[in-house]
Amino acid sequence: MSFSACGLGLTKAKSSMTETRATDVVDGPDFGIAFDNTFARSLEGGYVPWLPRVAAQPTILKFNHAVAEMLGLDAARLTDVQGAAMLAGSVVPRGAAPLAQAYAGHQFGGFSPRLGDGRALLLGEVIDRTGIRRDIAMKGSGRTPFSRGGDGLAAVGPMLREYIVSEAMHGLGIPTTRALAVARTGEHIRRETMLPGAVLTRVAASHLRVGTFQYFAARQEHDLLKTLLDYSLARHVPDGANAADPALALLSHVCERQAGLIAHWMSVGFIHGVMNTDNMTVSGETIDYGPCAFMETFDAAAVFSSIDHHGRYAYSNQPSIAQWNLARLAEALLPLLNEDGDAAIARVMPILEAFPAQYETQWSARMKAKLGFSADADRVKTDALAREFLQLLQTNKVDFTLGFRRLADVLRGDTARVRALHATANEAGSAAFDTWAAHWQAAHDDGRSNEQRAMAMDAANPIAIARNHLVEAALSDASANNDLSKCDRLLAAVANPFVENETFVDLYAPASAGFTEGFQTFCGT
Repeated sequence: MSFSACGLGLTKAKSSMTETRATDVVDGPDFGIAFDNTFARSLEGGYVPWLPRVAAQPTILKFNHAVAEMLGLDAARLTDVQGAAMLAGSVVPRGAAPLAQAYAGHQFGGFSPRLGDGRALLLGEVIDRTGIRRDIAMKGSGRTPFSRGGDGLAAVGPMLREYIVSEAMHGLGIPTTRALAVARTGEHIRRETMLPGAVLTRVAASHLRVGTFQYFAARQEHDLLKTLLDYSLARHVPDGANAADPALALLSHVCERQAGLIAHWMSVGFIHGVMNTDNMTVSGETIDYGPCAFMETFDAAAVFSSIDHHGRYAYSNQPSIAQWNLARLAEALLPLLNEDGDAAIARVMPILEAFPAQYETQWSARMKAKLGFSADADRVKTDALAREFLQLLQTNKVDFTLGFRRLADVLRGDTARVRALHATANEAGSAAFDTWAAHWQAAHDDGRSNEQRAMAMDAANPIAIARNHLVEAALSDASANNDLSKCDRLLAAVANPFVENETFVDLYAPASAGFTEGFQTFCGT
C-alpha cells in the first residue's frame, strides 16, 4: 500500500440543489421508544420527510435481542404482530420523524452531487443505556425522492447479510453499525429473479457521512455546511466546538477514527468492497455491508465486489482510498476555513498528510499483538516481521485467518498444523515458514512465557469469521426456506470469534477451491 498527498487533488466544490422543509413527529402506536429527532430539528435542508412503504404481510425474520437490550427497548413489544408491522415499515412508531437523508458522494471516483437515501429512512434517535445517542433507521423501506429510478426495496439475502457481517464485525471489536431486526415484507421483489422482500432496521452512532458534507458544499450552502459542522461536533467531538478551529478539529478527529478503523479491517482480512465517500462515516463506524467479504487465501490485491472492475477498492488499496476520501471531506470543509481557497488548502494539508503515519501506527500495533509482541517492542523489527509474514502467506497461498491463528500453536510446541498450511501449494513452503518462524521467535524478548504469549495471540487472532461460503449458505436457506438454523449457528460462532469451540470446528475451515474461485459479492440494490 502507498500514500501520496499530491494525489489528493483538493479543489473547491460547486453546484446547486433544491430545498426541503422540516419534518413532523408521528403520533403513531407507542412502542416504548423514546425518540429524539435532533437531525430533523437541526438540519432542515438536508433531508426530505418521508414515510415507509406499507408491507403486504410483515413478519419478523431475525431480531437482535442484544441490540434491543443496548437500546433499552422492550423486545416482546417489538416482536409481536404490531412490532413486526413496525419493523417492516407498515406502522410508524410514536415520536418518530421519518426522513430520507440527503448526501452527495464520489462513487468509484466519479462525483454525484445528489445521492441520498434511495431506499432508507431515518426514524429518529434514542439514547442507549450507556448514554450514547444512536440513530434508528430502516433500509429497504421503499422509494424516496432520492431513489433515482430504483424501487427502494430490498431482498432477504442482502439484508440478512448485513445483519450477519455487522454482528461478526462487532464480535471482532470493530466499530460498526448493527442490525436490530430483519423483517419479511410478505412480498417478492424483482432482481435477476424474484426474491422475498425484507426491511433491515439499522442502529448507528449516526448516519453522517463524508458525502453529507459534500452535499452542502456542492450546493454552496455554507450556512448549512456550518450547521452540519456544529451538529457533527456536538454529536461526535464535543470538545471540538471549543477548538481554535472547529472545522480542523472535526477533520482531525475523523482522520484518527478512520486510521484506526481501516487498520482494524486490514488486521482481520476484511474488504469493504465499496469505499465510496457516501459510505465513510464521521463516527468512524463501518457502514453498508454490500459487496464486502472476509478474505481467505491471502492476496493483497483481492477484490470480491462484482462492480469493482479495476480493483479500486482492493484489500491493499483501502488505506490510500481512505485518505483520498478524507481529502474529499477536507475539500468540503474549505469554505469554512478561509475565503482564499489556497490558504484553506494549506491549513488542511498537514492533517491529511499525517494520515499515513496515523494508519501505520495503528496497523503496527495490531500486527504486534497478532504476532505476540508487547506494545513497546521495537517497531522496525516487528513491522519487518509482519510484512515478511504477509508475503509468506501470499506466496504459500495460506488462509489469512488460520495463518495467524495457528502461529500460537508453535509457542505451545505444535508446529504441524501451521507448517501444513504453508505446504499446501508450495513444496518449499514449510521450509520458508521455518526460516521465518526462527527469526520471529528469536525476536521475542519481553520476558513472558510461551504460554502467556500464545494466550495473548489468541486474543488478537480470531478463529471464527463470517466466511463467505457460510454466509451464502445461511442466506440461501433463509431466503428459500425461511430456515435460520445455519444463520443462527454462524452468528453464535462469530459472537465469540477468539474462543475456539469444538461445536463450531467445521465453521473454522476455509471454503473449497471450487467455491472460492471466481467468488463475487453484490451490492444488493
